[in-house]
Formats: sequence, C-alpha cells, structure tokens
Amino acid sequence: MKYFDYAATCPLDPEAASAFVKASTEYYGNSQSLHDIGSRASTLLEGCREEIARLLGVKSEGVYFTSGGSEGNFLAVQSLLSQSSKKGKHIITNIAEHSSIHSSLKMLKGYEVTELPLMENGMIDVQQFQSAIRDDTVLACIQHVNSEIGTIQPLNEIGTLCKENGILLHSDCVQSFGKLDVEAISPFVDSLAISGHKIYGPKGIGALYISPSIPFDSFYPNTSHERGMRPGTVNIPAIVSMVTAANKQVRNMNHNDEHIKSLREQFLTQLMDVRDEIIVHGHANAQLPSILGLRIKGLEGQWVMLEANRKGYAISTGSACQVGRTSPSKTMLALGINDKSAKEFIRISFGVHTTEADVKGLARTMISIIQEAPQRDNQITSMVK
Repeated sequence: MKYFDYAATCPLDPEAASAFVKASTEYYGNSQSLHDIGSRASTLLEGCREEIARLLGVKSEGVYFTSGGSEGNFLAVQSLLSQSSKKGKHIITNIAEHSSIHSSLKMLKGYEVTELPLMENGMIDVQQFQSAIRDDTVLACIQHVNSEIGTIQPLNEIGTLCKENGILLHSDCVQSFGKLDVEAISPFVDSLAISGHKIYGPKGIGALYISPSIPFDSFYPNTSHERGMRPGTVNIPAIVSMVTAANKQVRNMNHNDEHIKSLREQFLTQLMDVRDEIIVHGHANAQLPSILGLRIKGLEGQWVMLEANRKGYAISTGSACQVGRTSPSKTMLALGINDKSAKEFIRISFGVHTTEADVKGLARTMISIIQEAPQRDNQITSMVK
C-alpha cells in the first residue's frame, strides 16, 4: 500500500521514536515532583519549551504543551475570550476552518459568529474580512494553511487589520508548521496551535502559543500543570519526540519543499491525458505543495478513494475529522460548490517518503479509475445513494 494521506497523519520518524524511548526510560519523573528525578524531567521539559518557541519565533513563556491541534484550538478560543480587553460578542472565522474551531465556537454562549467564504482560488478576501469587522468584534480564527486544498492564507494582512481594530487573532498552524516559515506570521497572531503527528512526531501531543502579553483565565480551575493551562501529568517523552521531529523538519524544510514540489508537478504532468476530467483547487502562488485537492468530474470522491485503495493507494476524501459524515467538505462549501459536485472531492497529500515511482504509479491508477468508470455506472450510483 502506497501512502498519499500525509495531511491526515505522518509515520513516526525513527529519530523521534528513539528520542521517545530515551525520554521514557531516563526522564520518567513527573515534572511537578520536587525530588531530583522530577527536577531532571522538569529541566528537560523547559528545554523543549524553549526549543519550540525558537522554531515558532515566539517567547517561551507563551508556549503550552497540549494533546494536539484540536485541543490547542479549543484552549486558544477559551483563553483569548476569557479576559478580552475589548467588550463585544462578535467573532470572525471562515467556513473552511478545521472542525475543532467550528465546534469550539458553537460551544460559546451569546456570541455571534460570521463565517466568511473563500474566493475561487481558495483565499480569504481580505477586503471582505475588513468589511466583516464590527465595533464589537473581539476575536478572529483564521487557519494558516487549508487542510484540504493547501491554500496559504494572508495572515500578515489579516493580522494587521486585527491589531488596528483591537481584535485578537488565533491561527491553526497544524498544516503549516514544519513546512512553512511560521516565524514569518507569528508576529501577526495572538495565538497559534501545532500538532506533533503532522510533522512525523507522535500522536497525542501538540503545542499552543498564546502571547504572554494577553492575560487569561484557565479553562480548568485549580490546575497546576502547564502553568494552569491544562491538567494531567505532562507527557514529556511525547514532547521530546515532537521537538526532535520538529527540529528535523524545520532543518530540512527547503529540501523537502523542493522534493515535494517536484512530485506534485510530476503527478499533474502524468495526468495530462485526463486533465479535462479533473478540477484542481487552490492558488497558483500561495499553495502548500504537499496538499493537492481535486475533483474528478462525475465521480463520487468516496468511490474514487475506495477504488484507489483497492488498487493499493491510500488517498483521502478530505480532512480526517470530516471523513464519514454525509455532508460535503467544508472547503467545498466555502468555495460555493454544493451537492454532487462537492462530493466529488478527493485529497492527495505527499510526504518526505513519497517517491517518483509512487507518484507515477498513483497517476496511472487515477487514469485507469477515470477510464474504467463508465463501465461501473451501477457501482457509482450505489455509492452516491
């Protein structure tokens, strides 16, 4: 089975795995314990905090370790709203945000949320964002990179507008960290969330940054771990493993980017004979190359995914947090694509282990699926039903 679903999760890097085992066996103390074994664990934890801060270009006192991107997004929303210096009950986000953002905002009582669509190229219209700002707007939640089509949002422009209007800005950077220079956008946001398993680290670990200049009340009262951000014994082995993976990805970022750009171009070139049947979504110049979101005209995305799986290739029908639901992907809805056309969507995502041979094999498989599809109308119809 050839893997093309790196945007959902990545295999654990061997160096990160070794770091996990070493930390588990040699730094097993609870970082809150006052004895020497606990102190050694605490020192390692703080070193990891400083390293993540360095990679993000932020202050270490604003870094908190979480269970992953979804929890980071939730805690960011709760924290930023807990002590907002500006009075108001209005929030701006976009339709295509990760489900953890939408669910976090739905939990809020008394707030009005404006959900912006995406332009045809997958970008947020900055002018439309500006027009959505009201006197009572207190928070904006805008992801750095769309998880389904890979579009990179203009956070520097959006962040500037937010600062000018006293609006706090949170960004889900789960898909961008380790692949883009997050240091370039961190000065424009008030908080951001990252996840370990998207950068070849372990699952169940992530980090949240909240600017130290922003006071907030903890969602969990009387909590001592992570300076009151969240309860539970800190998972130091997973943190060490994530930091090891993060360092490797940031260090090799340019090399990986060129490799994956080449794979993407090769894949699309291989599909030239059937390009009239394919619609590729995204922005020509502001696109994370590792994420390729597309539709094959007239074919249910889930059917295409199952056919690819049957032929030995693992692709996706969109964000893993949305798969299994009957509704189309939020990104398709944000683009104004509805009904059957929206359900044609599939996502192919490349990683550091993807080879040219893998890409050529997937391209041949996609061509065969397209060419053989008319002979399987009954199968397609049953899948749509």
